[in-house]
Amino acid sequence: MGGGHHVTPGSEPKRDQDLQAIKDARIPLAWRDTCSHLLIHLNKCRRDTWWNPNKCDHDRHIYEECEYNAYLQRVEAKVQMDKIKE
Repeated sequence: MGGGHHVTPGSEPKRDQDLQAIKDARIPLAWRDTCSHLLIHLNKCRRDTWWNPNKCDHDRHIYEECEYNAYLQRVEAKVQMDKIKE
């Protein structure tokens, strides 16, 4: 789909998450998805730098790319399901 999206290492969505670590990091339920493992590190960086927008760019980029990759996986799964239904 869409042609040639380069995946940055470490930005792949993971289904097997450390649920206790996510709970301990107090990630809200609405944000607990296949990229929560990256959100833990991003939020820690944000707290440590007093939410300075220039300090956590790499972590934010990796997290946002993970969310995009998860979106692409959902779209591809929907396309496959539509093919099966035909």
